[in-house]
Amino acid sequence: MLSKLTIKNVALIESASIDFCEGLNVLSGETGAGKSVILDSVNFVLGAKADRTMIRYGESECMVKAEFILPENSKAVEVLREMDIESDGEIIISRKFSDAGKNSIKINGNTVTAAMLRTVTDYLVDVHGQSEHFFLLKEANQLKMLDSVIGEPIAEKKLELAALKEQKKRIEESIALLGGDEQERGRRLDILAYQMREIEEVALKEGEEEELIAKRNKINNLEKIINALKEASGAFSSEGGVADGVRAAKRAVSAIARLDESYNGVYERLDALLSEAEDIAETLVGFGDELYFDENEAEEVENRLDAIRSLKKKYGADKAAIDEYYENIRKEYELLSDCEGQYAQLTREREKINATIFKICLVMTKMRKDAGKSFCEGVTEELKTLNIASAQVSVQFNEYGEADVEQADKNGLDRICFLFSANAGEPQKPLGKIISGGEMSRFMLAIKTRLSSVNEICTYVFDEIDAGISGKTAKVVGEKFAKIAQNTQIIAVSHLAQIAVMSDREFLIEKQEEGGKTLTRVRRLSNEEQTEEIVRLLGGSERDEYAYKHADELLKQAKAYKRSL
Repeated sequence: MLSKLTIKNVALIESASIDFCEGLNVLSGETGAGKSVILDSVNFVLGAKADRTMIRYGESECMVKAEFILPENSKAVEVLREMDIESDGEIIISRKFSDAGKNSIKINGNTVTAAMLRTVTDYLVDVHGQSEHFFLLKEANQLKMLDSVIGEPIAEKKLELAALKEQKKRIEESIALLGGDEQERGRRLDILAYQMREIEEVALKEGEEEELIAKRNKINNLEKIINALKEASGAFSSEGGVADGVRAAKRAVSAIARLDESYNGVYERLDALLSEAEDIAETLVGFGDELYFDENEAEEVENRLDAIRSLKKKYGADKAAIDEYYENIRKEYELLSDCEGQYAQLTREREKINATIFKICLVMTKMRKDAGKSFCEGVTEELKTLNIASAQVSVQFNEYGEADVEQADKNGLDRICFLFSANAGEPQKPLGKIISGGEMSRFMLAIKTRLSSVNEICTYVFDEIDAGISGKTAKVVGEKFAKIAQNTQIIAVSHLAQIAVMSDREFLIEKQEEGGKTLTRVRRLSNEEQTEEIVRLLGGSERDEYAYKHADELLKQAKAYKRSL
């Protein structure tokens, strides 16, 4: 349940802290007092789009914090754990929004995005306002609601359908490649053959371009290399060069090598150095002898590099990309070369997928019809308890056949419409064409009652669902609220005394002027204050003794009814 709501600097609310109870919580107050601000705050902390206009005038940011207490095995807690956010059943959501447009959202102290927030709050609170009437009047939304009743089974079928449609899309793309007349296919085959031949003729090897570039650099710097090798070789082997110097040193030390081990060590090192110097000299000479300028080789290197650059420019940045391109055009070439055979095979595959899609659509339709029948029977029973005694509700399904499978979307082939009749002897008609405002409020309440048994929502918020009703019907709606609130927390904004008397906790929203500023205050009513508010809702005054007696009687009847549940 939503245990506490804290609001700061939202519209006319400077600061408010509301402690809700588990049952029925009713918010009442004069028109314009700020009840809508409370609901806007709830929507805001649940993840609704933020707007700078909600920030209190003169302030730089607003903040709303909602504290929930849930079972540890609830779906919302499970979702949090999947996000690596710890929760023992307590969920604290805080959201700030600044006049600079900066948004800050935290769940149990962890920063999250608005999308992540909505993933959690979808399992926490269901807010019903009068705008939801229009939502349900759209037939596409009616299908969505019916699917929410079915839940996971229909979701699994939708995943199967999506996978098949994706597979079918790939097949149709392949079929499209076979499109056009024989001349067009012939031209495409010529282009593909030329591209394949060009890639094959170059026959690029891994690392070949780097080797050729190194070889070209050597050819371009041949004269410089020859001069360097000649100069280095001369330094070693010329008269008075390195080798001669080492020989002279070796001869000098040889005379004393036997006199001391250390002298002998130096002699051996000089001997090794002389061998190394002579070897280096021979190597340098060998390098020089191998070098010569081959004009044909230089031209071949340049031509080969030009061919590789051309290939990369046309078909890919490196060998891997070129190979991938080659494989793709090879498959297309084979496909076009065997056009008739490929077309027949692809067509058979598409027909097979269409048949499977149709079967899944039929299964989905049966699931929806079964669920729709049960759901509508439940809603009808609820409406009868809400003083629409002759109510009839059903779901109308469109007819379709296997030929319609091309029109199948992510929801299959079903197009549904809720039909409704409030009066005996009157035919059922589409919901949006005949239902009145008061009937719609009760219809929505009946639906919420039925949905409460199939979802894990812990809190229902109703924004003036009592619009368009009064008298005995208002009493019945109040009793329905009290009944639902036995298992699900309800927060309701209401103008009706018949609903307020059923509350387990009532809050008064009132507007006050303080220090030249208008503020909205929220306070929990005591028993005595609740009686006074009931009198006001009944249209009485402080001096109206009859109104007080009426209020007391309504409260007494409400308590008796709740005790009977």
